[in-house]
Amino acid sequence: MNMPQDHFRQYHPRPLEIVDTSLREGQQTSLLHDHYKYYFTTHDKQELLRALILYGVKFVELFAPNVSAREAGDIQALRETRDELIVQKGYTFLLAHVRCHPVDIEAAISAGFDGLNVYFGTSPQSQAFNHGKTPAEIVKSAGSLLAEVRRAHPDLILRFSGEDAFRTPLDTLFQVYDPLVEFVDRLGLPDTVGVATPAMVRSRVAALRQRYPHTALELHFHDDRNLALVNTLEAVLAGAQYVNTTLVGIGERSGITSMTALLFNLFIDGQYDHLEGYNLRSSYPINVTMADKLRTLVPPKEPVSLTNRTHTAGVHQGAILRDSAAYEAHPLDLFGVSEQDILLGPLSGWNVVHYYLKQINYFDVDEDAARQVTARFKESIGQLNGDISAADLLLSIAEQDFHLVRTANAPTSAPQIVQRMDKGARR
Repeated sequence: MNMPQDHFRQYHPRPLEIVDTSLREGQQTSLLHDHYKYYFTTHDKQELLRALILYGVKFVELFAPNVSAREAGDIQALRETRDELIVQKGYTFLLAHVRCHPVDIEAAISAGFDGLNVYFGTSPQSQAFNHGKTPAEIVKSAGSLLAEVRRAHPDLILRFSGEDAFRTPLDTLFQVYDPLVEFVDRLGLPDTVGVATPAMVRSRVAALRQRYPHTALELHFHDDRNLALVNTLEAVLAGAQYVNTTLVGIGERSGITSMTALLFNLFIDGQYDHLEGYNLRSSYPINVTMADKLRTLVPPKEPVSLTNRTHTAGVHQGAILRDSAAYEAHPLDLFGVSEQDILLGPLSGWNVVHYYLKQINYFDVDEDAARQVTARFKESIGQLNGDISAADLLLSIAEQDFHLVRTANAPTSAPQIVQRMDKGARR
């Protein structure tokens, strides 16, 4: 049996520890099914784990090995990937997401996990339609199992969560957590079905911090109400030290909190102590890595994306060419979004067309000619049927209709549109 060493007892947790569950919760996303993929390959998992470790994540959650032969077979490969980076990045803890059941727990311990993220449904719905146990029976079953694990494996990281915690009455949570807290390192509060609101989060985190002042809390929010991110921010500000995330927020149903969106917002809000140890400039590249595994683009609702630096409205485009602060309030280049995309379309103004023709494609064109080309472009773009791009249409109009020519001394490279980071750009 490959038992974990005492790394956690020597580790000093940061103000915010992300428990990333892209390789567990993330594999439950329907986006994988869209391309008949269904799961991440071993190579996918190794690349994603490597990216997470290099980003600064110290806790990564995986499925219990008895979920499937594939998951069990990947654990050794993932451990080897983790170990390759220990000298460079320090130790990263691999945690197994397990039912509070001897079969799951024994399988995870035998596989050599560093910790167990144990859960047991506590809501009335779980009691009625899942396992059928009362709170007293939950305590009896979980208490004996956790006590034995703690006695036999004192160095194992243990978290206990009342699944569906935000539909569980607070007194029921206390009834379950009170006798179990002595065995665990963290207590979890998962919003399993996405019912929580910011006010509920503030209230519940405060209540548990007061009752269990010496035990860290771990929060997990689903996005059914599109509140996962704001709920996570509220939890962090209320004192939760551990939060669950995935890359680009993928997960069951509507997904959970996006890792980079969380850190981006903490940065914007000036919560710099919560950013300790995270490589923020790798935020966009790591999102692109996940999108590649999903065979899609970084979602447009993800804050750390090229979408947030893409402009189609003519008024916006013209102002952006002069100063990005006009329509970009946030320092996305600090999060790896170093490019800026101006999309040509029916809303593009003459100044953008002039810039695109002169600065990017080196045509000899003055402002009056650019205005005429723009008028013809806008007349024609409504007729596009997918056979030609807007950019190709514009170039065709410039060359064939207006006989514009490229300059003989075209520069070797076009000037970049640089996002300004001075005081004005931060307002």
